[in-house]
Amino acid sequence: MAYWLGVDTGGTFTDFVLLGEDEPRIHKVLSTPAAPEQAILQGIREMGLEDALGAGELVIVHGTTVATNAALEGQGARTVLVTNQGLEDVPLIGRQNRPELYNLTPIAAPSALGETPVESLPARLGAGGEEITALDDRQIQELVSRVSAHKPESVAVNLLFSYLDPDHENRLGRALEEAGLTVSLSSQVLPLRGEYERGLATWLNAWLAPRIRHYLNRLSTHTRPSPLTIMQSNGGTVAAEQAAGRAVNLLLSGPAGGLNAARRLGRELGRDHLMTFDMGGTSTDVALLDGDIRLTRDGHIGPYPVAVPMVDMHTIGAGGGSLARADDAGLLHVGPRSAGAHPGPACYGRGGTEPTVTDANVVLGRLQPEFALGGSLALDEDAARAAVNRLATRLGLGLEDAARGIIDLANEHMSQALRVISIQKGFDPANFTLVSFGGAGGLHVCALADNLGMRQAVVPVRAGVLSAEGLVYAPRKRELIQALPADADGQGVDTLARDLDRHGRAELAAEGVAETDIETTVSLDLCYQGQSSTLALPWEGDAAACEAAFHALHEQRYGHRLALPVRRVNVRVRCQAAPRSPAPAALTGGTGEPAWHARLPELSVPVPVYRREALKPEQCLEGPALIFEPVGTVYLAPGWRAQVHFQGHLLMTR
Repeated sequence: MAYWLGVDTGGTFTDFVLLGEDEPRIHKVLSTPAAPEQAILQGIREMGLEDALGAGELVIVHGTTVATNAALEGQGARTVLVTNQGLEDVPLIGRQNRPELYNLTPIAAPSALGETPVESLPARLGAGGEEITALDDRQIQELVSRVSAHKPESVAVNLLFSYLDPDHENRLGRALEEAGLTVSLSSQVLPLRGEYERGLATWLNAWLAPRIRHYLNRLSTHTRPSPLTIMQSNGGTVAAEQAAGRAVNLLLSGPAGGLNAARRLGRELGRDHLMTFDMGGTSTDVALLDGDIRLTRDGHIGPYPVAVPMVDMHTIGAGGGSLARADDAGLLHVGPRSAGAHPGPACYGRGGTEPTVTDANVVLGRLQPEFALGGSLALDEDAARAAVNRLATRLGLGLEDAARGIIDLANEHMSQALRVISIQKGFDPANFTLVSFGGAGGLHVCALADNLGMRQAVVPVRAGVLSAEGLVYAPRKRELIQALPADADGQGVDTLARDLDRHGRAELAAEGVAETDIETTVSLDLCYQGQSSTLALPWEGDAAACEAAFHALHEQRYGHRLALPVRRVNVRVRCQAAPRSPAPAALTGGTGEPAWHARLPELSVPVPVYRREALKPEQCLEGPALIFEPVGTVYLAPGWRAQVHFQGHLLMTR
């Protein structure tokens, strides 16, 4: 019998969800950022899965933050960038975008790009893919010698117009690999127009790939013979062996798992307009699902734009572990610094002394001392009160007023993030259901919905580990994209789409996916002549119908259409196979009675406290109330009602 284990490594906790038994099993351990595989192996031991692991019966689907953390912390590998002569400064010049437009003396953000050696060669292609300056063997050998002199761990090759003809890059790549170097080619990483974006994606891939490869090799050594697959930023999984060379495609590996679970939830509930809110210990991720997971090529990780397809998500440094402080003027700030896993919030009793959002929730009674986070981590109420009280004294406030201020400010930060992905993109939050998950999300869901004028919210069953569970539900997927020649007609689009389809299917077949299980969809990126941004439309072989659909979508999105020619820019091919993981069992439920009543400082009447596993299907709860489980707590605020779904989800209405 096979067991499916979703493993999501976060900044504070590593979450586990096991499917394949009668009831899903969940587990949490504190993350080990210096060596993330240690927390994973600890969790497998504590769950008693070592025998299944050794027998090859444990299918592990992993969401990793190794690539993200390496990028944000500037901990990539020694990398050399190879480009054409005259284009050496393109990665540093970028698009001339300025974060402070009117600052005459801006301070450049620190970037590892400035420390990357650049080597160039005179070979050149034209805008149509024709060879202008040839690449000879002597130039290749001289370049290999110059690159090797830097003693790099990795090499990024980004040549002009290589997406139209990759021959020059392929020849350089073979020579560099024969010299024992690890190589990333822009014609493979991101074969699109846009010299800067394509070059930066290739550099990021080369810069991060050695770190990813070393980590996955260490983890695979301990998990064999059980299969190990990795979540990609596009919401699909890839085998660990193939993921090692796809570092730039793993930058949103962990958060993408939660969106898969939210999409599945929306289909179960018949709700396709969802806004997701994933609040963990270190950060909060928000996204909008309008029928399906939205992908973007305008993502950012720290200071770096990332043009590879990834889930359209907005992340801020606000989580349960976000530190609260007062500045020299006596103003309160919350985040982006976090207490992390060590020492963690003061209430964890592991030596933390600075107040956090979690400590404020303890002070306000929304986290009770009887709750054991992760099933084993007891809360130290006295330590939480002492930490918040020190801040309250500096602010000149009472203890509970300071705690309430911390919560309100954190809620405003997260509400603003939700406005970015909804109101600022033309969507009315009132037309959406707020889906809350992550270990800390349930404590804030009602307040965020109130701030945005939303009347519907859902806290899924096992919400505290939903990202880990969503990993198991993720399809095995490849998102392939290729720039089209300027003169490409419908037949040319079909030919290129078939080539990409064969490539994607071959990669999935190498993972053991049956040909009959693979589904392919094709779309085109189009724009008006002279535009730089594109819209994606399904492609079914009819050019006129596709252009008509583009005009209609442009008018819907931007309020107008133009009497200009329509350009076909890129072709996209998605090859995916549905996961084979089992569905979780329905809620069995209990008595539905509260475990006890608690007094919260802000409320005049005792509040019922429910164990989530004891709730009955179809039971209705009236706020204020607390619903707790080992992986998260829900604060049902006054004015809110919750109905228990037959699978255990809390369907909340204002």
